Amino acid sequence: MDKDINRIKVVLAEKKRTNKWLAEQLGCAPTTVSKWCTNACQPPMETFIKVAKLLEVELSELVRIEK
Repeated sequence: MDKDINRIKVVLAEKKRTNKWLAEQLGCAPTTVSKWCTNACQPPMETFIKVAKLLEVELSELVRIEK
């Protein structure tokens, strides 16, 4: 699958937040957030929900749905 599944990197940029900031808020390693931002791996759904709350966006803004 060569499509980007999540839009975490895009939303972080829109909100002028960094990977490091998100990692600190979630209590995880910055390298983990970096992997999510490059779509090398995906966070669990509960983490997607936490990220949406932290960035004050709807969950649907973090996930790309291809039809």
